[in-house]
Amino acid sequence: MVKKSKIVIFFLVVAIIFGAVFGTAKMVMQNINLGLDLQGGFEVLYEVSPADGEGTVSKQTMTDTVTALDKRINSLGVAEPSIQIEGSNRIRVQLAGVTDQAEARKMLSTTAQLSFRDANDKMMMNGSDLVAGGAKQAFDSTNKPIVTLKLKSADKFADVTKTILAEAPDNQLVIWLDWKEGQKYKTEREKKNPAYLSAPNVSSVLDTDKVEISGNFTTEEAKDLADLLNAGALPVQMKEVYSTSVGAQFGQDALQETILAGIIGVIAIFIFMMAVYRLPGVIASITLVAYTYLVLLILSLLHATLTLPGIAGLILGIGMAVDANVITYERIKEEIKVGRSTKAAFEVGGKEAFRAILDGNLTTLIVAGVLFYFGTSSIKGFATVLIISILVSFLTAVWGSRFLLGLLVKSNWLNNKPGFFAVRRKDIHNLHEGINSFNLKTHFDRFDFVKHHRMFLSIFTGIVIIGIIVLSVFRLNLGIDFASGTRAEISADKTLTETQIKKDLNDIGMPSDDIVFQGADSKTAVVSYKGTLSQDDVAKFKSYFEDKYKHEPSISTVSPTVGKELAKNGFLALGVASILIVLYIAVRFEFYMGIAAILSLLFDAFVIFIFFSVTRLEVDLTFIAAVLTVIGYSINDTIVTADRVRDISMKMQRFKTQEEIAGAVNKALRQTFTRSINTILTVIFTVLALVLFGSESILNFSIALLVGLVSSVFSSIFMAMQLWYVFKARQLRKKGPISTIKKKKQRNNGQPVI
Repeated sequence: MVKKSKIVIFFLVVAIIFGAVFGTAKMVMQNINLGLDLQGGFEVLYEVSPADGEGTVSKQTMTDTVTALDKRINSLGVAEPSIQIEGSNRIRVQLAGVTDQAEARKMLSTTAQLSFRDANDKMMMNGSDLVAGGAKQAFDSTNKPIVTLKLKSADKFADVTKTILAEAPDNQLVIWLDWKEGQKYKTEREKKNPAYLSAPNVSSVLDTDKVEISGNFTTEEAKDLADLLNAGALPVQMKEVYSTSVGAQFGQDALQETILAGIIGVIAIFIFMMAVYRLPGVIASITLVAYTYLVLLILSLLHATLTLPGIAGLILGIGMAVDANVITYERIKEEIKVGRSTKAAFEVGGKEAFRAILDGNLTTLIVAGVLFYFGTSSIKGFATVLIISILVSFLTAVWGSRFLLGLLVKSNWLNNKPGFFAVRRKDIHNLHEGINSFNLKTHFDRFDFVKHHRMFLSIFTGIVIIGIIVLSVFRLNLGIDFASGTRAEISADKTLTETQIKKDLNDIGMPSDDIVFQGADSKTAVVSYKGTLSQDDVAKFKSYFEDKYKHEPSISTVSPTVGKELAKNGFLALGVASILIVLYIAVRFEFYMGIAAILSLLFDAFVIFIFFSVTRLEVDLTFIAAVLTVIGYSINDTIVTADRVRDISMKMQRFKTQEEIAGAVNKALRQTFTRSINTILTVIFTVLALVLFGSESILNFSIALLVGLVSSVFSSIFMAMQLWYVFKARQLRKKGPISTIKKKKQRNNGQPVI
């Protein structure tokens, strides 16, 4: 009998899901902070060193410098600024949505150095003698706005005033802010607006720790000066070693293009899932809506900053979230074909699929964690979204999807209706026949994957050899992230030509022969320089092209030191991720499976390197993120097959001959071939959408993902398991029969048994 209450609950839950999504989506989106690559702005990495060039900066000094920068940024009116200390002597500042980037950069990089000098411009004291936060806006006896300074040592100030007084009236105490070499008090005092702040007369020795700076200040001017003094009274200098700026229009266009790509990719997944899995595919589509909403909600609650790579991570996560559904639904279909009832197939299939889903998610989570640890800026944002996506997809795809499908299954409405699960009646066996999921017939039974393992492995080896030659000859086209230099993107509403851009660059005295055009209509020109542009050059470049083409250019600069560090950290992340995956697979399965898996994954990564070398596509920081993502994701296919190999092996209990090992591998590959293809297809849909419709800014990132994912289809099927067969066959020849059952010591009447 059909339990209508279960069906009612199903539709009620679906209504609640869509009600929550459509009712609060706008509010959630408004609370998400967009990164500078989506709304315009700039990012700068400063290297902090002592002002005198000697020694090192302390941890407290770094903290005080961050506080100083924060005060300056607050005066700019920037919402949600990001200031972070990196390492022992670097500070990264991200300002999204700032309108006047040139003024902001100038204010940040100009260290407000306070100095007390005499009339001959000899420095007597500096900002380090000022108490932190000791500058305040106040009023003098005539109620005029002044600035008061709190000094660390009254004795030192007494010595200074004593020295000045001894040479009176020819000497004078002069207070300067950012005194520059060549500036002279005697010259400046003749000007209407002198460069110094104040030149108070010294009529007696001042044994005090409080100093007043007077002038023709308004209250607001005095307050700003006090804030600037507090911000600049630090004995440090800051040098830009990395910077990137994005025009507001460029960010908006990138956002719209990437969202469009995401929508197209998701629709493609919905159509695919419903066409292949029928009713479960519909439920998967519902849970994907919930998944996307929950990820955005979490980002909103965490006040996380969403960047362009972060959106790509969200879209990629949608494809990955489907994997758990594909694995589960394929297992349910197998159990229905065996002859189990719908309820039994649902229970057994879900339970059997859980292990592979857990292993796949954990390995991807390992890689995301490595990306977060070693990544910087937008890569860390990508890793954050990826981690959240993995956790949420596990919740929605495993629990949510199973809950919704379980309601319909337990309602008895689906009893004896295999068509709703895309299973044909003629493929269903009688349960009493003794057929199980391990010996079901497949469309691939005629293929002997192991028989030609030497040929497959030879092909992969040949690709590696050719790839090494290609890389040694062509090398990689390293972007400024790794090679250092400056990269500028000029956008216009019309087609740009090389002749015009070269003329423009010559007109501003910044010629370049490295000009590349993007897009089918060549409305974007990418100009590269080997050296890093100064702040003045960046300002001149942006001002000229924004005035001429009405689009603010995007400019990035990377110093050689940072470029080398990024390259080192990228490959270090690759190595750490590989080791962790080997260890995980070795523990969950066995050591040989871990080695086989990582070799196939590294092959996928190597194919990406070869492709980028041949096509001369630029390798930037997101390239490493794409390589690691491919490694973390493509392991899923290998795990699905490895999980089936483990089940078959345990059922056989031991391998006595190479033929038995080959049989286990063949059977596992045949039975998981469909789900391996389907899981990778769902992700390829989203990545392909990013390539075709996404922003040009992450095109190379998307291409790297696509190449790696396509490679993983072949490596997981034709390489990983063949390598495992070779390893196990060699082990068999050396040690004889191999037990496939893990030994567990138990107690039986006080006697240990195996």
